[in-house]
Amino acid sequence: MISLHDVEKSYALAGGRSYVLRRITLDIKQGEFVTIMGPSGAGKSTLLAVLGMLDGAWTGEYQLHDHLVHKLDAKKRVALHKQYVGFVFQQYHLLDDLTVAENLDIPLSYRDIRKAERQAMVADTLDRFGIVAKKDLYPTQLSGGQQQLVAVARSVIHKPSLLLADEPTGNLHSAQGREIMELFTALNKGGTTIVQVTHSEANAAYSDRVINLKDGWVV
Repeated sequence: MISLHDVEKSYALAGGRSYVLRRITLDIKQGEFVTIMGPSGAGKSTLLAVLGMLDGAWTGEYQLHDHLVHKLDAKKRVALHKQYVGFVFQQYHLLDDLTVAENLDIPLSYRDIRKAERQAMVADTLDRFGIVAKKDLYPTQLSGGQQQLVAVARSVIHKPSLLLADEPTGNLHSAQGREIMELFTALNKGGTTIVQVTHSEANAAYSDRVINLKDGWVV
């Protein structure tokens, strides 16, 4: 599903370059649950941003499904992201002036989906995630765990084949964190490929394998 070959990211400095990612070569199969770990500054979030096509300033080769991402222009990468990728952040990134249901509708509104179909997809997702009773509430009326649950629901409402998560339980207490990780496990068993960045050994234990980064290198 994913194949990276010699992917590098660097910044120009006086007298040389500072590398964030160095010669990253890895493959991730459809249906895998993969964890990326490493110390702060290792390049974990940068690698996730490359996978999610949120960062285009890198060199090397990246294939997602049958698409050669490194040969696509910015517009086509955005389209590819919308088609295949869901992203969960440590900060929930919900819109405070929209209700839960309206937040779920946001990613669908960017697609060519009729309003009635969008409403049905939102209703189905609210039911699937057990948050029907929260649909008319605003993010500020929810706990941190509930906000992250809505954020996960929003990221998968369009049924992406790839879910990327950057420290998804970083702002949650342990019970809320377990709930999110069990949700990820269920999504993965349903066929969603998941790549998460985490510092948590407990969260990493939910995945099939761990990729360790240090100073931008896979170690």
